[in-house]
Amino acid sequence: MVDKRRLLGDTGEQLAAEQLVRSGLRIVARNWRGHSGELDLIAQEEAPDLVQGGAVATWLVLVEVRTRRGERFGSALQSITPAKQRKLRTVAAEYLHTIGWRGPWRIDVVAVQMDGRGVLQRVEHVRHAVAG
Repeated sequence: MVDKRRLLGDTGEQLAAEQLVRSGLRIVARNWRGHSGELDLIAQEEAPDLVQGGAVATWLVLVEVRTRRGERFGSALQSITPAKQRKLRTVAAEYLHTIGWRGPWRIDVVAVQMDGRGVLQRVEHVRHAVAG
C-alpha cells in the first residue's frame, strides 16, 4: 500500500523543483539528510550579491517544500511556523559547514497548495523566506 502522505510530499517536491527551474535556478541535490534534519531541495542561482557590492555571484539556495491538501489546518505557506524556521536555520548551518560553503546563501520556501481532492491550486516560491 502506498503511503498517501509520502506520495503527496513527493508530488509537491517535483512541482517545486519544476517551478524553481522555470525561475532560473539549477537543482543540485534533493533530500539531503544531516544529524539535525533534512533539506528538501538544494539549488543554485546566479544573482547579485548586495553584500559584496552587487556583483553577480552563485547563490546556494536551500529550499523547504511544504505541500498541503486543503486548508483545514492552514495553508502550505502558513505551516512555516517560528519553530520550523528555527529548525531550518539549524539544518542550513549544518549543511553549510559540511560542504564548506563560503558564498552567499538563503533559505527559500516553495508552498504547494492543493484543494481537498488533490487538485493543484497554486505553487508559491518565496525567496529569502527564512532569515539566516
